[in-house]
Amino acid sequence: MALQIHPPPEDNAMLRVRPVHFTSRTESWKQLLTTLGMVQTEDDGGWQVFDSASGRVALHSAEAGSGQDGRTVLAVEVGDVAEFARRTNLSAQEESPQEGAAEGAGPAELVTADHGDACRISAPDGFSFLADKAAHFAQCADADPALAVAAVWYTADPEGAVRTLLHIGARPRPVPDNDETADFTAKNGGVLLVRPATGQSRSGLGFEYDGGLEPLQERLTAAGLTASLTEEAFGSTLHVANPDTGSPNAPATVWISQRRPMG
Repeated sequence: MALQIHPPPEDNAMLRVRPVHFTSRTESWKQLLTTLGMVQTEDDGGWQVFDSASGRVALHSAEAGSGQDGRTVLAVEVGDVAEFARRTNLSAQEESPQEGAAEGAGPAELVTADHGDACRISAPDGFSFLADKAAHFAQCADADPALAVAAVWYTADPEGAVRTLLHIGARPRPVPDNDETADFTAKNGGVLLVRPATGQSRSGLGFEYDGGLEPLQERLTAAGLTASLTEEAFGSTLHVANPDTGSPNAPATVWISQRRPMG
């Protein structure tokens, strides 16, 4: 059954996709991300951030073989954490007044994380993610303009995930199939994808490319990275060997899908 998506009124609040990937192989990931056309903009030892033309990826060092190694967590960046929390809870209350009637109720909660003040967003499926204050507000002019970061939310409750992303201000975009998938864009860069899945909700990381994938495949191969191209129902996808291969948390490949606009 197709999801019914009703976008909220437009506003000017900042929202940018910035998943955090935990890895013991930061140098291998740095090679992959820069070969894809991303630019390193932060380097604080165990915390490195790479900007694309649309969205960012943070690398967080992890101990090899640990429970975190090879794991991606969904995260976003916002302009003002407190204002973001207020807007998110207001949107949820307007949709379901009875759920937001109690003081402090709502999906957004201000928290103090290891790195400072943040907002935790909790969804009906038990999944949660952080919104952090953005370190900067500009798009990276030196990044490959065709590449976008795609954060994936795998869930047994796609409708609940869709409502949550609408509440935070993500913008729906058309999807090519009439099913339980849902795609969103963030105003300040990046893509958020909802995909139905069984079991515990979890995050995934991928990329979209607005152009032919063959030149990108050649670029990756020239850098010594293994990349295979497949044709799928709604476009082409590049599969690159995952630097975290061998970790129980890591899929075998990192994907880059060709972006083919719908509608």
